[in-house]
Amino acid sequence: MKLIHLSDLHLGKRVNEFSMLEDQKHILLQILGIIEAEKPDGVIIAGDVYDKAIPPAEAVALLDEFLVRLAGMGPEVFVISGNHDSAERIAFGGRLMQASGIHLSPVFSGEIAPCVLKDKHGEIRIWMLPFVKPVDVRRVYPEEETGSYTDAVRTAVSHMEIDPSVRNVLVAHQFVTGAVRSESEDVSVGGMDNVDASVFDGFDYVALGHIHGPQQIGRETVRYCGTPLKYSFSEKDHVKSVTVVTLGEKGETAVRTVPLTPRHEMREIRGTYDELSLLKNYEGTATDDYLRVILTDEEDVPDAQARLRTIYPNIMKLEYDNRRTRASSEIAAVEEMEKKSGVELFDEFYAVQNGQPMSEEQRAFVTEMLESLKEGMA
Repeated sequence: MKLIHLSDLHLGKRVNEFSMLEDQKHILLQILGIIEAEKPDGVIIAGDVYDKAIPPAEAVALLDEFLVRLAGMGPEVFVISGNHDSAERIAFGGRLMQASGIHLSPVFSGEIAPCVLKDKHGEIRIWMLPFVKPVDVRRVYPEEETGSYTDAVRTAVSHMEIDPSVRNVLVAHQFVTGAVRSESEDVSVGGMDNVDASVFDGFDYVALGHIHGPQQIGRETVRYCGTPLKYSFSEKDHVKSVTVVTLGEKGETAVRTVPLTPRHEMREIRGTYDELSLLKNYEGTATDDYLRVILTDEEDVPDAQARLRTIYPNIMKLEYDNRRTRASSEIAAVEEMEKKSGVELFDEFYAVQNGQPMSEEQRAFVTEMLESLKEGMA
């Protein structure tokens, strides 16, 4: 059984005010080509289909075209909602689309039934868990412990009737502890959205979304496939890809990747204005790449970005790295510390003292203690 694992399409996204729609059209066509060549039995899209809960019409049309093309190719398609999506909008029309092999995750209600695929080794059950917060799970299971994201996901998983004798695949969209984040992802204060990987122990493969860099968490079979495109300059060195998962007999799972080639690369170049004005100094840097330009001039250059765009039309960001900006960065670091909550500051202090972050239980205790102190001072 072969599955293609995708996630975090973020259709309709803008990066530094640049629309990524044409880049997304380009990469989805490339993905369709890979799917045609690989001939998988299933295609997974693990959340953040759109970049906003109310996506632009162009993004909806692009997804529609992509799903129609996928349905025509034959594989079963499994789509869940992520934290950027509206769960209700992703779920719309789901029961009608099943007839075309398109399976959309419903809004979380506690009732998760698997989609079943079969091969010569028997059944493969695909469980689709949309992005959930503790409050979502607490609403369904008020009597259970759902104080943290780990508790919430563990509770949701515990109510799945998993048969350990068959192969089980979970599609989920959460931040699993230990994953490496990128700038373009939403970050919760103090890491409160962390989910411990142990909650996924009963699955043969866990197709994760939410983190933009492709990576495995512990074992190879708990994996983020990453975004198909680079959405921040912190991702400039990522090799974006499609993850191909092959499930053999129970316990036999192989994972490989197929690289993707973007319409525009994302790069960073630095130097003085005069140096960057001489294109020959940067041979090999395509002039239509998306660029973060770092000028090292000590004095600001008037209209530097507009003038450099005659050479590099897709400059997304222009910054200075000189004595003035380095001094400003030090001031900003102090200001940033002042903005942090008491829990964040305590967490950092604890990590320095003990060489490891606080546990969820310790963090919850500190949060409760600080809130009690605030109430006492009020």
